[in-house]
Amino acid sequence: MGEPNKLESLSSIETDKLKAVGAGSEADLRSRYVDYVPPKTKMHMSATDKVISVIIYVTYAMLAFVCVYPFYYIFINTLSNNEASARGKVFLVPIGFHLTNYAKVAKIDGLIQAAEVSVARTVVGTILTVIVAAFLGFMFTRESLWHRKLWFRFVAATMYFNAGIIPWYLTMRNLGLTNNFWGYIFPVAVQPFYIILCKTYVESVPRELQDAAEIDGAGTMRVFFSIILPVIKPIIATIAVFAAVAQWNSFQDTLLLVTDKNLYTLQFTLYNYLQSANSLASLVNSSTSTDSMAQLLATASTNTSIRMTVTMVVVTPIMLVYPFFQRFFTKGIMVGAVKG
Repeated sequence: MGEPNKLESLSSIETDKLKAVGAGSEADLRSRYVDYVPPKTKMHMSATDKVISVIIYVTYAMLAFVCVYPFYYIFINTLSNNEASARGKVFLVPIGFHLTNYAKVAKIDGLIQAAEVSVARTVVGTILTVIVAAFLGFMFTRESLWHRKLWFRFVAATMYFNAGIIPWYLTMRNLGLTNNFWGYIFPVAVQPFYIILCKTYVESVPRELQDAAEIDGAGTMRVFFSIILPVIKPIIATIAVFAAVAQWNSFQDTLLLVTDKNLYTLQFTLYNYLQSANSLASLVNSSTSTDSMAQLLATASTNTSIRMTVTMVVVTPIMLVYPFFQRFFTKGIMVGAVKG
């Protein structure tokens, strides 16, 4: 198909404007059409509107500052003189810049292996949780599922009731999930909240898409992977963010299920390191050499420096992942939470 006639697409008002500037013939209209740029309309704001706009910008700037500053405050304190940081003297810029805190954290025994375990559990756990939530959410919308409402109520009930830590631990031990990498994955694979989000989102998808696929001979699995899964990407991205953050930050399951140091996660390793903050600070304070005390306190580990450095190490990786899912996040959580 050829391109539409641009001259014909001009409104009568635009044609009159072109003719007014000297374009008499149709050829002139065509030649001048390319160069014609309609004047920009300038919006006039009253004094009241300007004041309101300033107030809005200032308010949002303050809210953004309140959200960003705590993280920035932690960051500059990890780079500052530890004594000044412990005394609360660092606010806007680092004082006595140094990287000793990060160097000490990097020397923790088993840190690299712990980071690998954390990354592995985050990736595998997130993928499994997303697939299970999407599939069960889809199946709970299928009228062909036997007693689907009953099973859905059973799953939803686990949001409000649980057996407690001791029965949970005994169950994990009987299933052979102690000192086992899969102990990080299987217990959190089925998440009722994520399933409800997916179910609500799938219900908003036109039923005709599934009916058309079934008429063409597609089975349940084919409908799920070829029709439903590509359509519900926003809610999948939302659940992936939730699941990844939960897996990355978790350390209680390591505390309860794991004694093998080869399976320690980054969070648990840093948690153990954090627990030694008091003893490290006491060791520094017990020094009797006043001449070297000032130099030692500048870079010696303190409770504050250790806590803030550990916070930066733990939070930064997951923060770098979030921007890639942000464009799906708002749409997914809103459509998945409200039916219609």
